[in-house]
Amino acid sequence: MQSIESNALEPTKADLKQLSVLQKFGRLLPVYGLVILTLFLIALFSFLLPDTFPTLLNLRAILSDKSIIALLSLAAMVPMAAGRIDLTVGYGIVIWHILAISLQTLYGVPWPIAVFIVLLLGALTGFFNGVLVEVAKIDSFIATLGTGTVLYALALWHTGGRQMVGLLPDGFYAINGTFVFGLPITAYYILAIALALWLVLEYTPVGRFLYAIGANPRAAELNGIPTRKFVVGAFVTSGAMTALAGVLLASKLRIGQASVGLEFLLPALVGAFLGSTTIKPGRVNVWGTIVGVAILAVGISGIQQFGGSFWVEPMFNGVTLLVAIGIAGYAQRRKSAAQ
Repeated sequence: MQSIESNALEPTKADLKQLSVLQKFGRLLPVYGLVILTLFLIALFSFLLPDTFPTLLNLRAILSDKSIIALLSLAAMVPMAAGRIDLTVGYGIVIWHILAISLQTLYGVPWPIAVFIVLLLGALTGFFNGVLVEVAKIDSFIATLGTGTVLYALALWHTGGRQMVGLLPDGFYAINGTFVFGLPITAYYILAIALALWLVLEYTPVGRFLYAIGANPRAAELNGIPTRKFVVGAFVTSGAMTALAGVLLASKLRIGQASVGLEFLLPALVGAFLGSTTIKPGRVNVWGTIVGVAILAVGISGIQQFGGSFWVEPMFNGVTLLVAIGIAGYAQRRKSAAQ
């Protein structure tokens, strides 16, 4: 059972040559509509909230708060490209940020080694998910939900329901707390990772194979693509990126607790699903995912500055997810009708 199909709907240059200016606009609007909406919201909130929204302080806050969500959305996007879904992006970050702290405070592990151990464990968890999906043939939604629940239970067991607190090295704090050219360093991490993923997915055989598997795994196998290897690799990549998000969260919060982390699952998936509705509609893609996270960040920031209540953010994320899934489904139906 494939959780997500992957078929691009963006018009080609040959398609556009045959259309009038108005028709070209109509074809390109679904491709860049979310980008236009994001820019419109930025302009609207800047006009309505000139003293608070269009400021460097607000930009820093948005980048700092949403960088971890952006990283998790990119992590979720990689298996989605192969037609799978990874729910451990929300559960894994719980135990990884706790371990990043407890390895240092309880066991005296130097912070670079602690970070390496967490990243390695994240990659191994991704490998285990890949084996469950590709070898045991368990649906990715069920497999990663089960794995994620186990990880969350381990986090509760490890902490005993208490906070993990202790003095951490300045070098570990600097992972998240450094500013470069006035902006948080986490924004540069996301930019570098996004560029790397974009190059791999768009310009290498690895990316073409993943998209081919997501579109039609049986056809990919018949064409000689080692489906199992690439799907497992996608889960390993997702697991390692989730572990990195856990390290950044630990450096940011400076405490570890099992009640923190699960709230990242929904916005991470929303960002990845929204990414499949823009830039390359009908196919998850890197820049679409970044735009998806950006529109969430801008919308929630603007609404909160208007005095929105505490329930506004989950409501906004949930409604946006439903809209994104609806648009993605419509795009898939258009693709099927065109074939």
